[in-house]
Amino acid sequence: MPMSKSPSSSKPTRWTKLRNKLRSIFSMRHRPVPQPAPPLGPLSATPEEHLINVLEPERAINCIRSRSARIRENRLTMSCRSSSAACNSIHPVKHGKSFSMDQISIFKPPPPVPSLALPVPESLLINFSDLEREQKPIKRGAGGTVYKAIHKPSSRLYAVKVICFDHEDSFLCHIFEEFQVLREVANPNVVKCYDMFNHNGEIHVLLEFMSGGSLQRKHIHNEKALSDLARQILTGLAYLHRRRVAHRDIKPANFLVNNRNEVKIADFVGRSFAKTMDPWNSCVGNVAYMCPERINTDLNQGKLYNAYAGDIWSFGVSILELYAGRYPFPVDRYKEGSWSSLVWAICMCQPPEAPPTASAELKHFIACCLQRDPQKRMSAAQLLQHPFISGKGGG
Repeated sequence: MPMSKSPSSSKPTRWTKLRNKLRSIFSMRHRPVPQPAPPLGPLSATPEEHLINVLEPERAINCIRSRSARIRENRLTMSCRSSSAACNSIHPVKHGKSFSMDQISIFKPPPPVPSLALPVPESLLINFSDLEREQKPIKRGAGGTVYKAIHKPSSRLYAVKVICFDHEDSFLCHIFEEFQVLREVANPNVVKCYDMFNHNGEIHVLLEFMSGGSLQRKHIHNEKALSDLARQILTGLAYLHRRRVAHRDIKPANFLVNNRNEVKIADFVGRSFAKTMDPWNSCVGNVAYMCPERINTDLNQGKLYNAYAGDIWSFGVSILELYAGRYPFPVDRYKEGSWSSLVWAICMCQPPEAPPTASAELKHFIACCLQRDPQKRMSAAQLLQHPFISGKGGG
């Protein structure tokens, strides 16, 4: 007679299966690798990420970046929770200290640093007290005064733009939101905006330092050099326009050069900044580069002008000025009382053309920028494909 299985005899079979399953999972997770994974510093990593570090370096870098982004988001959430009660009664800006966007609850957490970002150590926390500013300004303008400053702990040079104006806190919040957009801009041909401070009723904007100065009153008659310069400016301008940021104040004084002969766009302003630093309300010098439809709204049937097309007009005037070595309109814009003549020349006269000495490519390039009808002007992305740029100059 066959023996029947006892109830207790089934338990070892169940536990044996479970034990074998756990062993198989454990062996898959801890399979040997050719060499141990390099240490990742204070940040912990999963076994899968350690395996990626050895076999696939590119995926390892992406894992590290994503893990850093998660840590920043967690820090932001903790910071917002701890300061949410104070934000209702106290203005988020701490005088004399940086109002980093990671400490303000009304803003979204910043995304991971793009691949084109300038080489700035993320661990470098800049305090206003660590900046030593020179007394003599680098540049004065309607939008503010720019000084050279040194970060004493790192001996790194920066440019500090001081903006003096008095507005209500609600308007300042709009400016802080615009600064969030400016801080995320990262392109090799756009001056980097690092941080912002509120000190003694003044806003201090921390910017990338450009040792070569601006291209104001420069004469670049060599077309190949002009083509390379125009290509760099258009690259930065196309990047801004893709992010739906219009510059609104393109001119040679806002084209800066560093010690590596890289040309970068400076002083681009957002919507809130434009309300207080609009060149139309500031000085005659900036009106000289405005498009006709911005000065005379009747040319645009009373509609708001296209700011991107306006940037292209200003770019064309600037490139023509750099090539000719003088302002292209037949007006002495620095002469007292020349404002009405300047406005008349821009709005009523035919757009200026490149001189006869220019190549056919340069003449056509300028004509594509200086079209009176804004809809006929090429975009920055289209101008990058122009023969004058792609062929690196006609001369």
